Amino acid sequence: MKVTISDVARLAGVSTATVSHTINNTRYVSGETKEKVYQAIAELGYTPDASARSFRTGKKKTVGFIVPDISNKFFGTMIESVENYLSAQGYHLIIANTKEDADREETNIRLLTAGLVDGLLVASTMDDFERFDELIPAGFPVVLVDRTFETKKYSSICVSNFQPIYRSVCRLAGKGAKRVGIIGGLPRLSSTKERISAYQQAVADCGLAQEEGLIRYGDSMENSAPACLDQLLEENCDAIIVCQGLMAWETIIYLQKKGIQLAKDIDLVSFVDYDSNFYQLYAEQMDCIVQPVEELGTAAGEQILKRIEKPEAPVFEKVLTSAYQPCEASGSRFAK
Repeated sequence: MKVTISDVARLAGVSTATVSHTINNTRYVSGETKEKVYQAIAELGYTPDASARSFRTGKKKTVGFIVPDISNKFFGTMIESVENYLSAQGYHLIIANTKEDADREETNIRLLTAGLVDGLLVASTMDDFERFDELIPAGFPVVLVDRTFETKKYSSICVSNFQPIYRSVCRLAGKGAKRVGIIGGLPRLSSTKERISAYQQAVADCGLAQEEGLIRYGDSMENSAPACLDQLLEENCDAIIVCQGLMAWETIIYLQKKGIQLAKDIDLVSFVDYDSNFYQLYAEQMDCIVQPVEELGTAAGEQILKRIEKPEAPVFEKVLTSAYQPCEASGSRFAK
């Protein structure tokens, strides 16, 4: 038989209201009485009814997070960071995985906003703002994460990579590179658009080759990098920028299999989306653009709770910046 709040109150020798106030911290309860209540809870194995509590308070103490690829360590690290922050605030996190599919995203938005969560974090795969906007109930707390829309109706937390990419292209040009290729993510994403824009401006300013064939797009998921690499190698690229951590990892492995050595046969600029010893092995062979993924997750958790507390607060936009880390090795292979 399920243990009830009445059972706890009876064993502790207090009223059910006192048990409720102790659990929810909604009114002062003496330390001695709290001790009796918690001892009764432990002895009986009582679990508070979250659904009943949310009905009374109007809150479920739960946040939803819609991500495009849960297997991608960038989002995995971010999820952990968000969850750590929310857990410390007494909230739970529900994850929905879209696999970069807009229809799956729509289904998950409809489900989560239908009374399951208090607020929603979304790393959207959609390029149609009107479609996204129509799915969100009026006044529902939403924070966009990593990916945004041109229409600034919803608050957002994202990372700017414009300056790191621009600097990396300029450094490659300074070392003697002539044909710098780039592998971006899905063309429809705001993050991809910014990165490609930075690349295009830099190659123009540095007088490098400006050809459409030097720009390739993966899908930010597994096994999309090799085909892009084959195309860029056919274009005789002497340097490549890979704008996403998973694709960068695949690029390093693929080049090794083909017998192409980093810093000797080709220069590489790799995005680092998460902490991994794998990247440390190549610190002297490639430049890195390190995204503040843990900070991004913590900021997302912080801002969605603020939005839940004040749904009518003005829309805000917080932009973090990645760190550009040139490789430790000195000199240029182009001077040989």
